[in-house]
Amino acid sequence: MAKSALIAVVDDDESVREALTALLKSLGYATVAFSRAEDFLSSEQRGSADCLIADIQMPGMSGFDLYAQIAASEEKIPTILVTAYPTRGAQTRALRDGVKAYLTKPFSEDELLGSIRVALDSGCD
Repeated sequence: MAKSALIAVVDDDESVREALTALLKSLGYATVAFSRAEDFLSSEQRGSADCLIADIQMPGMSGFDLYAQIAASEEKIPTILVTAYPTRGAQTRALRDGVKAYLTKPFSEDELLGSIRVALDSGCD
């Protein structure tokens, strides 16, 4: 059996983190969750995550800042940014910078799964 993809979830909203990790686990993905971007960056799982789902607006480091740090590192991780406060400018910036998907909360299970498949299939090209 192939190794299950490890998906990291970074969101300061506990209910969102719990819902996302429960959904992803029910679909067979391995998951790790963090309430702060800084915690993910300093974790051992950073080097083994196959996909990252991060909220844009969080206390401390934003999802954009988190992605910029990952994109500049040797451990590039296909990233999906999510937000409850969408703007065209943020979406344009995310996709221009190389984020694999930009989702607006609340998003459907199908939108999320489609974005994860794109992220996992595309890697970090």
